[in-house]
Amino acid sequence: MLLAEFSIWPMDKGVSVGAYVARAVEIVDRSGLSYQLGPLGTCIEGEYDAVMAVIRACHEAVAAGSGRGMCTAKMGSRRGHP
Repeated sequence: MLLAEFSIWPMDKGVSVGAYVARAVEIVDRSGLSYQLGPLGTCIEGEYDAVMAVIRACHEAVAAGSGRGMCTAKMGSRRGHP
């Protein structure tokens, strides 16, 4: 299992980027993976490939409406433990 915390945002949309971030939250919610929203990022848990696919889809969704999208991620795993 992989636990990843990531933040994603467009860099060229000014101060209010909530509409763009909401696109990413919808993707996370539809993924079916366990997640928790935080004030500065989202934690998502699941198999490595599934988590990375969600982060990629979020990045692509934000980048599609922006000239420059950014993403930061921290990841950790522990064998044998969810």
